[in-house]
Amino acid sequence: MTDEGMEKESTMTNPTGRALGVPGFSGNYDIEWNWSPARFYEAAVQNEGAEIAKGGALVVKTGKHTGRSALDKFVVRDDVTENDVWWEATDHISPEQFDALRTDFEAHMKDLKLYGQDTFGGADPEHRLPVQIITEYAWHGLFVHHLLRQPEADELKSYKPEYTIINLPSFRANPAKHGVRSETVIAVNMKDKIVLIGGTSYAGETKKSVFSIMNYLLPEKRVMPMHCSVNVDDNDNGAIFFGLSGTGKTTLSANPDRTLVGDDEHGWSENGLFNFEGGCYAKMIRLTADSEPEIFATTSMWGTVLENVVMDPVTRELDFDDATLAENSRGAYDLTAIPNASPTGRCGQPKNLIMLTADAFGVMPPIARLTPQQAMYHFLSGYTAKVAGTEKGVTEPTATFSACFGAPFMPRHPVIYGELLRDLIAEHDVKCWIVNTGWTAGPYGTGYRMPIKATRTMLNAALNGELNGAEYRRDPNFGFDVPVAIEGVDSALLNPRGTWSDPSNYDAQAQKLVSMFIENFAKFEAQVTDDVKAAAPAAA
Repeated sequence: MTDEGMEKESTMTNPTGRALGVPGFSGNYDIEWNWSPARFYEAAVQNEGAEIAKGGALVVKTGKHTGRSALDKFVVRDDVTENDVWWEATDHISPEQFDALRTDFEAHMKDLKLYGQDTFGGADPEHRLPVQIITEYAWHGLFVHHLLRQPEADELKSYKPEYTIINLPSFRANPAKHGVRSETVIAVNMKDKIVLIGGTSYAGETKKSVFSIMNYLLPEKRVMPMHCSVNVDDNDNGAIFFGLSGTGKTTLSANPDRTLVGDDEHGWSENGLFNFEGGCYAKMIRLTADSEPEIFATTSMWGTVLENVVMDPVTRELDFDDATLAENSRGAYDLTAIPNASPTGRCGQPKNLIMLTADAFGVMPPIARLTPQQAMYHFLSGYTAKVAGTEKGVTEPTATFSACFGAPFMPRHPVIYGELLRDLIAEHDVKCWIVNTGWTAGPYGTGYRMPIKATRTMLNAALNGELNGAEYRRDPNFGFDVPVAIEGVDSALLNPRGTWSDPSNYDAQAQKLVSMFIENFAKFEAQVTDDVKAAAPAAA
């Protein structure tokens, strides 16, 4: 992140008290519009208890909310959303309950100093979403400045927001009055185009709200919204990386031989791939310079926002191994902080699509080729696994399925996204792969983690076309094609059954996982075509 980029002043000089122009918020408020990062820094330190670490990063604490409040998110159920939202997986409130919440938000705002920003979600000019964001905290304003895309000077002159997000951590919801579960609320009104966030200081709620809105809107334009990272080669050939937390999505998309387009949220349109964001929001816990050198470097840069990272109050040294404040400690920074990042946030059509999974059962191959139907099946499944000890009571590997690799942020039925993905894969002749970054030679506790060097070698072979003419074998459990040999990779890794000391134990474990896939996919079977059903793993 260059000093010039961080110090650049906003080109918009809207006065305090600018009307928001959205239903129910017509009054004048004490809002400072489109501040520069330096002003946010100053206000956060002076008024909000933020501190400055060695190197210049801004260190903040979020209190009891150190991650998303998934159970406190609600969508207004009305004539606009009734037939479009997947209500089986989405909590709702009534229009009347939202109106009561909005009235109380409006009253609460009048007593606060607020910060407003005009932003875009999306780097593609044809598909981006203008979102004005109001925050109670200056450091939330800096977070928004990093994570959302900032309009250019000429764009600000004619800027008109389509959606408004208001984030007030000091607001407390009333469950009886507002129809929610607790004092924390994330309420989305697609009809009035408003999101209200209250009772949580976790900054990620704002960016995920933009993501959820775009996930709702874009499929109608035949644009695929994706919870993924993207990189691109020198010939403008993009690669998509899907993966849940802990699978290596951020790590593996950071490739010195390829340009990083973005690390978390993207769209796939007729114009190619485009980043929704302007920055990164990376996990900090147990971060090291050796494991993640580019991300680690951002922690000593002026401008980076560090959430719940422990800092020595005297030396201002950061301790990334200390989870006292949160296991989910985070860092937010502008994408320009990462060397080799795309300045445009866009690239051409993808040539490869990778689905990452950390299989703690130790049965999935380290890389396999998928048909478009298999890709849709595994996209809808969104599989990874938790390992023993990660949560209380977890004593053996536990399968985790999150449809579309991001179910909490996908308002529509997963099959809508899955069919769109399948069609785009076929239309652009995209090679699809599933990569296991988890365990082999046994499950977690018995086997060992797939070597990162081997995973990178296999990925590079897929991305550079080396595997296009390779010899493959058919996996008997999952039905996808597995390379027999890859230069620079121990061939024993490519056949996980052979890495187990007792192959019969492997067979039993594999069938156990297959049954979990089949059971999970049952909820989609009525909505998918026969060829996708046929892509399911094979039960014995």
